[in-house]
Amino acid sequence: MRWWLMVAVLALAGCLPSLQAFDPDRLLTADNWGPNNTPLEWWYVSGYLPEEGLAFHWAFFKAYVPQNWQVGPIKPAIFFPGPYHAAHLAITDLRSHQKFFDERFDFRTDRPQGDSLVQFPPLRLEQGDWRLVQQGSTYHLSAGPIQVRLTPLKPAVVHPPGYSGTPETGRMYYVSFTRMALEGAIAGRAVRGEAWMDHQWGDQIGSQGSSPTGLGALWDWFGLHLSNGVDLMLYRVKNAREEVVQLAATAVDAQGEARALNNLRMTPLENWVSPSGRSYSLVWQVEADGLNLRLEALRKDQELLTASTRVAYWEGPVAGSGTWQGQGVLATGMGEFVAGPYNPPDELFGPFPGR
Repeated sequence: MRWWLMVAVLALAGCLPSLQAFDPDRLLTADNWGPNNTPLEWWYVSGYLPEEGLAFHWAFFKAYVPQNWQVGPIKPAIFFPGPYHAAHLAITDLRSHQKFFDERFDFRTDRPQGDSLVQFPPLRLEQGDWRLVQQGSTYHLSAGPIQVRLTPLKPAVVHPPGYSGTPETGRMYYVSFTRMALEGAIAGRAVRGEAWMDHQWGDQIGSQGSSPTGLGALWDWFGLHLSNGVDLMLYRVKNAREEVVQLAATAVDAQGEARALNNLRMTPLENWVSPSGRSYSLVWQVEADGLNLRLEALRKDQELLTASTRVAYWEGPVAGSGTWQGQGVLATGMGEFVAGPYNPPDELFGPFPGR
């Protein structure tokens, strides 16, 4: 009996996908918007619409069970060769001071095989009736209360040096449409404005002890539109000990050319403790060569506790002012601050040990 069990396990092990290793020397192009055979991948659309008093965030995740995660002699990845999909949706209404959050993921009880789809070209991401669909040069996001069309105002860019993270935390290739025209409806209100769209893929997924640990990194991130037409990506990556291990910044000029900003400093000024007890820095001073900004969250209570990805993070609109190349500018956009793992209190299988 044990012999047959071992044969079955070995047969299943042969079905594990061959995932692509991260290569920092890989030549990256900004047109990579389709799925990649990597341990972790996500697409992300967000925007702050000041005139409407609205902000939104929609993310679609694709991940594999870590192939080196082992429970006794068994590697669970052989039973869940993946990929696993999840999606997050958040809307902030600054007029009513309310936040709405919803999420979806595979292994639904009404559809055991899941209802996700990832295709390219053209790009098509689906989680049930939540969809991001490319049609020519535009993208259509249809996700419950979000029904918008997105048109790039600048070409897609690769963020120098082409990825975020370090060998310790894992690294993610990184491309973006940093400024897109948006029109449609959000929460039943007609809207027009500008949005940001990301695509990242790589190996920033942790494995420690006898359980997977979700993300291999924590981070503080800003995607900002400046009043002079420049777009800024600011990234502070931290390891599991919350030590800053990478600072990265990209400036995309009005013509769509991307370059790295040197001598970046991101200094937290004020913290907020959420109802869950987690702390988030919501006021920042940011400096780099030619840049000086003070940024502040427009609403504090923006923490998202996610059952689908088991991560706690803050996501919401930010604004600020300062100087760019000696000239005064205003900044608006979104911030994302990841606090760490989250175990839903009523999850079916209970928390992973060691979390």
